[in-house]
Amino acid sequence: MLRPFDLLENVLVEIESCIRDGVNGDILARKYSLSEGHLRRLFRFAFKQNISGYIRSRKLAASVDDLLNTNANVLDIALDYGFDYEQSYIRSFKREFGLTPGDLRKTGHIIKVKPPLHLFDESKQPDGVLFGPDIVVVPQFHVAGKKSKIDLEESLTLAPKAAIKFWDNERKAVPNAVNPSVYIGLTRVPDPDADYTFYMPSVQVKTLKNVPHEYDVDTFETSLCARFRYIGKHHYYGLNRDIAGAMYDAIGRFVFDDQSGYVMAVDSVRFERIDTKAFDGTYCQMEWFSPVYETESHLT
Repeated sequence: MLRPFDLLENVLVEIESCIRDGVNGDILARKYSLSEGHLRRLFRFAFKQNISGYIRSRKLAASVDDLLNTNANVLDIALDYGFDYEQSYIRSFKREFGLTPGDLRKTGHIIKVKPPLHLFDESKQPDGVLFGPDIVVVPQFHVAGKKSKIDLEESLTLAPKAAIKFWDNERKAVPNAVNPSVYIGLTRVPDPDADYTFYMPSVQVKTLKNVPHEYDVDTFETSLCARFRYIGKHHYYGLNRDIAGAMYDAIGRFVFDDQSGYVMAVDSVRFERIDTKAFDGTYCQMEWFSPVYETESHLT
């Protein structure tokens, strides 16, 4: 099974090279020994759009060249790009560009087409791929779990161990869990100069009431955040020191990027989110969030 970077890169190349050959998500999934549903989820997680919609947009974008630079009739162009009927091509074209193929030929209007997606080497991880950051608003949420004090030098080793211990042995006793298959690892930094953090493996809960006294609780307040998305070729239990270290190195390049327009508040609070149901036996997914605030130069 391919590494995530290679898998996604191959899928993007395959779409472009087979744009006239009826390529679709099912064909791609079978070629790379995935279920179609899981390929759809991976593609959406990585690129924030549906693979079927992306393929359709790329077919329509490619067809524009035939419309404007050949005398081929619309039916033949439609069939060339995998549309069963001329009218289905015309309807899709109008939804995409706001005018019909015939109107485009007559008017020569400038239209905006979807360019091909690309992966960049800086996204590549040892056994995964990292996307981001996206700037998002995270609404307030509550969590219940088991908090540990962890020395910074040992955090990349001890935090995964604490996460597995909580997930395997303690999370099922937390009442009123929201999305009980979703793990949240919340880190709070008591002081920017501290040599330790408080790490809390947890699940989201509807309310902090009625949480058993042996569990810790916390609230993440509504925040503007930087979100990074990671896909790895391993079980989510395999998020070890080496993988976490490579991820933090990549995230650190954003933290210290003066041109980003944002400052990341990593010295206060951050959290990772893992939907364990998204693991298909080969690829896992993880999201990582930290509050940010806009710099004055970005605001002016």
